Amino acid sequence: MTEHKQQRYRYSEAPIWNLQRTYYEKAGMNAWNNDQVPQYITSNPMIATSYAEMIFGFLQDRASKSHSSEPVMIVELGAGAGRLAYHVLVELCRLRDYAAISLPSFCYIMTDLAISNVNAWKEHPALQSFIDEGLVDFARFDAVYDTELNLTVAGTTIRAGDLKQPLIIIANYFFDGIPQELLYISNGQIYEADVIVDSPEHMDSLDPSDALDQISLHYEYRRTPEYEEETYPYRDIIAVYQEELEDSHILFPVAGLTCLERLNQLSQAGFLLITADKGDHLLDYWKFSEPPELILHGSFSLTANYHAFIHFFKQRGASSLFPPHHYKNINVGCIFNLDSPKDYVQARLAYRRFIDRFGPDDFFSLKEWVDRHIDSMGLQQILSFWRLGGYDAEFFIQSTKQISTLLPDANDDEMLDILRGIKLMWSSFYVMEQRYDLALDAGLILFEMEMYEESKRFLEISIHSDDDEIVSTVFYCLTTCCFEMELEEDALYYLRKLLELEPDHEEALELLHGFKNIEPSNE
Repeated sequence: MTEHKQQRYRYSEAPIWNLQRTYYEKAGMNAWNNDQVPQYITSNPMIATSYAEMIFGFLQDRASKSHSSEPVMIVELGAGAGRLAYHVLVELCRLRDYAAISLPSFCYIMTDLAISNVNAWKEHPALQSFIDEGLVDFARFDAVYDTELNLTVAGTTIRAGDLKQPLIIIANYFFDGIPQELLYISNGQIYEADVIVDSPEHMDSLDPSDALDQISLHYEYRRTPEYEEETYPYRDIIAVYQEELEDSHILFPVAGLTCLERLNQLSQAGFLLITADKGDHLLDYWKFSEPPELILHGSFSLTANYHAFIHFFKQRGASSLFPPHHYKNINVGCIFNLDSPKDYVQARLAYRRFIDRFGPDDFFSLKEWVDRHIDSMGLQQILSFWRLGGYDAEFFIQSTKQISTLLPDANDDEMLDILRGIKLMWSSFYVMEQRYDLALDAGLILFEMEMYEESKRFLEISIHSDDDEIVSTVFYCLTTCCFEMELEEDALYYLRKLLELEPDHEEALELLHGFKNIEPSNE
């Protein structure tokens, strides 16, 4: 029987937060392997395109104000695996090159708490061209404490007041995972809900994820009149909660608010925040709300209180954009903490087109339906949804079985569209430690379409990237591709590789004997 100990903490100082930090610092890039920590919903090509469109609109707005001489810095908080940053950069460069208009230059700064992530980004093959062009830089940034950005590529430091252009801040699945206060509103009075942590005696010997799984939390309430004092920096928000709420628990994002205030100090012109999270901007959500539950996924997450962010910065002249409808999976919004925020017409129009009208939350809801019904979809439906999602690799992986089933009835135009989609998908594929082999699946689909040159290219990428997991089918397909392309030496090479794996493979033996004056290899 496991012994437990209990201790009382202020919510923002409970040991769960240190476990959270330790988890990400120890796991590094492995935290996102195979979605241990969810990342697809906020890192796929569709949401990245939405963000790129808003950033591009913002750059147009700055150009229209004749502010093009200084670069615009884009800072992503908690960039994690780096997938969102990469897809945003790919699409933003496409927009820049397609439009061919005069814009301010930009640099995307990827930040994270874990220095191992920063080092991994610097070496990631997909980011090298952006590094060479000066479009991306990296910094370790602790959202709770840091006031500067130390750029590892440029070797410079961004300090308070250094930036003349507004800062663009991207925060996906960020505010729900950093320390928050837990308040309780009753009879117009403010209480802090202290947390009683019931933890195993041997907790220090556990991995952070195991420790979080074994901890249980209980609450006791303590009157905190300091929140009602005029000197409290967020007094106006607290007053709204006192007036509008009753018997309600509020996650209050002091760490998130102070983080944005510190980042705001870096620029002389304010910031644009683009953010997506499990978070609510409507006060109604918090009415009669129960104590929060930790959502465990290796680390943990809560619900972000976007209402507090909106209210606080509105008092400073900011405007915000959040969907008028209710979200299901993620809430995507913007806060324009800028002079004359209504003047940023192109950025606001981009939000209307790519978030409000149909956005990442809508797309993910559709994808959940598609995932369940893909076996009954036709090829045109699959191609349409693949295009809608920005030729996403994960959707292609899910679709290959059904695509293969439908190929015998596909026409030439549909097969050319598949080929085009594979090329676009591959050109913007961000490699992560995942359980699938994209090059293999692409190569096999192309082989079935008898596009042998293209199939050979992808199958060879697959075998060179994973020598230990090659199956005989791949060598058989490569042999056939080389025969069809009249590359006899290559065909013989792959034929012998096939026979090394399956010495009794009848078709391979027949092909081998078909070569004149060539004896079977004893290797």
